[in-house]
Formats: sequence, structure tokens, C-alpha cells
Amino acid sequence: MIYRPIPIDREITFSQKKFIVSKTDLKGKILFVNKNLCDISGYTEEELIGTSHNILRHPDMPRAIFFLIWSNLLRGEPVSGVVKNLAKSGEYYWVIADFDVKKDPQGHIKSFTAFRRAAPQQVIDEVEELYDSMLKVEKKHGIEGSLSYFEAYLNERGMNYDEFLTDLVAPKGLMAKFFSAFKGLLGQETEH
Repeated sequence: MIYRPIPIDREITFSQKKFIVSKTDLKGKILFVNKNLCDISGYTEEELIGTSHNILRHPDMPRAIFFLIWSNLLRGEPVSGVVKNLAKSGEYYWVIADFDVKKDPQGHIKSFTAFRRAAPQQVIDEVEELYDSMLKVEKKHGIEGSLSYFEAYLNERGMNYDEFLTDLVAPKGLMAKFFSAFKGLLGQETEH
């Protein structure tokens, strides 16, 4: 049974230099976590390994966002997202998550690796209102309604999901180079 903490309105902040990493199988079961994930979430490695990744899902997150992320991943395409996670304490923390797809030599998907960093306040401000609106639509009209709302939101801005996220969250300058090098290094370490 998965322990689900009661959300409290208190944010956990952490350095943008602290990267959170996890690896899951194709069904979202956690295979690997790094120390930063344990430190920030409050869960031990033993509590997380073998558990569904949605143990970290905050109820303020629209299901439609996870639907979009999983749709991309199951097509074998890397994807990013801005996610509000739930810590074991009930506190929350915002991350920018970049998901990579790991494939075997035949091209079959083996696993997914998520590299997360703290979301800057301007990113949180941008998505918080959007997610709140999507959740309201989702409660009345389900995930399909939420997806339609989000599609209209993107169309109004003349963007698709990837362009929206790139514009919103792409690391810039030295941070981009550092993040790319870190992902390459850690991606090799999580290959088991």
C-alpha cells in the first residue's frame, strides 16, 4: 500500500544546482533514485524503489499534463514538463523535469530517466494559474476537457507543447552546458 501524505501549503526550496534523478520502467515503477531525490522528497531509497512514481504526484497537478508526458515517452520521444511534486511530509516542491527514453540495441524502450532541477519562480508563476484552470476543467469535464483547454491555450499563443516548454524552461547559457553535461554523465551511471 502506498502512503499518501496529506498536502500542506509549505514549499520546499532547493538549489538549482541540485539535480534530482530517477529511473522507472515502462509502467512507472521506480528502479533508481539519487540521494537528492531522497533528501528533497523525504523518502528513503528503500521506500521508493519498486514503488509507482506517482507516489510523488501532487494533487494540484492536472492529470492531462502526465497524459501528455507519458504519450511522448511511450512513443519513444524525450519530453519535458513543469511538475509540482508532493514530499513525504506533505510539503511540495516545483521542478522542471526532462525525461529521457532508454532503448535496447533493437530500439525497444527499456526505461525512462527523469532529470529534475528546481523550477525558477517565474516558471512556477507561469504554470500555476494554467494548472489551476486545467484542474477546474478536469473536475467538470475529465481529462479530455483538460486536454482541450490546454490545446486552446497553446493555439492562442501559436505554440505546440514542445515550443511552450522550450520557451518556458530551457536552460540558458552556462547552465544549459552544465545541465547537458550532467545529464550525459548521469545517464551513463543509471544504465544497469
